[in-house]
Amino acid sequence: MRAVAERLTTPFWFSHTSAAVAWGCWTWQPGPQVHVTQLTRPAPGLPGDVLRRHVVPVPDADRAVVDGLPVTSLGRTVLDCARTLPEPSAVVVADSALALGLTSAELDDRLAGAGGARGVRRARRVLAAADGASESPLESLVRWHLVDAGLPRPVHAIDVPTWAGTFWVDLGWPRLRVGIEADGAVKYDEDGRAALLREKRRHDALVESGWTILRVTFDDLRDVARLVARVDHAMSAARSR
Repeated sequence: MRAVAERLTTPFWFSHTSAAVAWGCWTWQPGPQVHVTQLTRPAPGLPGDVLRRHVVPVPDADRAVVDGLPVTSLGRTVLDCARTLPEPSAVVVADSALALGLTSAELDDRLAGAGGARGVRRARRVLAAADGASESPLESLVRWHLVDAGLPRPVHAIDVPTWAGTFWVDLGWPRLRVGIEADGAVKYDEDGRAALLREKRRHDALVESGWTILRVTFDDLRDVARLVARVDHAMSAARSR
């Protein structure tokens, strides 16, 4: 982005996933291009595989500067991503923007002002599904795919009292006591065995408290249908308990 900024001579603002990165949002499979929004169409310059130009108005309220770089405002950035990205990728950006302090009310206002612009229907779906309680891109992606498949929407950061203390489950359904640990990999420190034992103790305590815990990694997203079937089976079994 900084290399692009040094070469462009017409007024511009980094936008879409490039602005999301500048703001500190999560991204998922954003692609290799740097995105800029400009007010007028310039003469050809940088190749299209490096730079994606969007020629649309940028009102003063949608202009900002982050780390010395001109960028679209956070709300404008989220709406642009919601209108143009695949829905799972857009939800990842929206979740993290809400966690950074963007409000749902601002997003609702932006949607209302977007009228019949291209991609607004997709944006409505994305922003209705967004949740600032998500703590990782994987949590956001898992929630999106499960709800998109017709399963009930899970909640994030569930506190579960157990005999070993209170533990937090990444997301799940408290009434059914079914939880999902996103990533689920033990964070190895200098004493890997101690970390494994702590994780086993935590898992055992949750299970002994009546919870079904499913571990999900990014690899599970390669077969979403199988992931949905696993979760659906666990929820069905919990209902019959």
